[in-house]
Amino acid sequence: MDALMLTCGTGGGHNTACAAVAEAMAARGHAVTTLNPYTLKNDQVAEVIDKAYILLAQKAPNAFGAAYKLGDVYRKLPFPSPVYQLNRQMEPVLERYIEEHHFDAVVTTHLFPAEILTSMKRRKTSVPRTYFIATDYACIPFTEETDLDRYIIPAKELTAEFMGRGIDRERIRPLGIPVRPPFYQREDRDAVRERLGLPADRKIILVAGGSIGAGHIQQVVGILLDRYGPSADIIVVCGSNRDLEEDLRAAFGQRCTVLGFTDQMADYMKACDLYLSRPGGLSSTEAAVVGTALVHITPIPGCETSNMHFFAQNGMSLAVNAPEHELTDACDRLLEEGARERMIECQHRVIPNHAAGDICALLEEDYARNKTSG
Repeated sequence: MDALMLTCGTGGGHNTACAAVAEAMAARGHAVTTLNPYTLKNDQVAEVIDKAYILLAQKAPNAFGAAYKLGDVYRKLPFPSPVYQLNRQMEPVLERYIEEHHFDAVVTTHLFPAEILTSMKRRKTSVPRTYFIATDYACIPFTEETDLDRYIIPAKELTAEFMGRGIDRERIRPLGIPVRPPFYQREDRDAVRERLGLPADRKIILVAGGSIGAGHIQQVVGILLDRYGPSADIIVVCGSNRDLEEDLRAAFGQRCTVLGFTDQMADYMKACDLYLSRPGGLSSTEAAVVGTALVHITPIPGCETSNMHFFAQNGMSLAVNAPEHELTDACDRLLEEGARERMIECQHRVIPNHAAGDICALLEEDYARNKTSG
């Protein structure tokens, strides 16, 4: 099978989920092409779109949340959204690319390519079978105006929400958000700590703000050090956010471990006693697949609020909106062994563990069925 994977760089989760499926497809012997469709215009267009999104989330999270709420209002109107109108301008270049290459399936982990594909289908353009992978625990605004063949959603508990937005039940598959193999491979925690050079007999609290760096990370780290510094090791992962990394090293470098980008995030999650993170859809899924006590901190308003609500409602995390008032109480609760075990049980009950492989199997089944019927 030849598959085209489409994503955009507005936050790392879409790209990471896309890469997880691409890796699983390649491991099963399929040919995979991964593409940000906006690069077909030129790299500058793609970069402007990605940076504008990230800058708004970093510098003006309340404005970001207001835009999300406006989308919720706009989706009630009986005509296409500005998002659809903007993305349909990409239709000719993506259509030409697909015509020049052979693909049996097109998979997207981002709404923007889903809008482009929808415009192509409505114009009766010949399009391979199409798949949308939702990477947040909500039916985000304008998903309902897309028209793809399959909608892969994070959990069966969200089926009613997607159906309530007009997506046919037969198109929905609750297979989960795909993560890479290191997150679902089970390992002994002491062995992982030894590999990372971490002490076996200390509590370890892991903090991650994501590359966007929102979530009042510096405030959170200061609170943790004041409360747990003598009794626990604090590790902070900044991803590719060099400014955050430098700020944290300057403020707390002698009192905690500050890391930039690491390809061992799964190991750090397995090694820690407690994980604090913004409620991104991908990072939350990774934590739940690993099985680690999780505190969600200060979400960017919008889909992250929905993610935090879904996780807290299902016993898979504790939600902290005001770190100065709520953080230490939440951490104290989860540093108790019984509370951690109960939370991990909820995570493993609700979150599918092998989404990437299950998505590949779905594509293979549809491909075989189409070949037989064709």
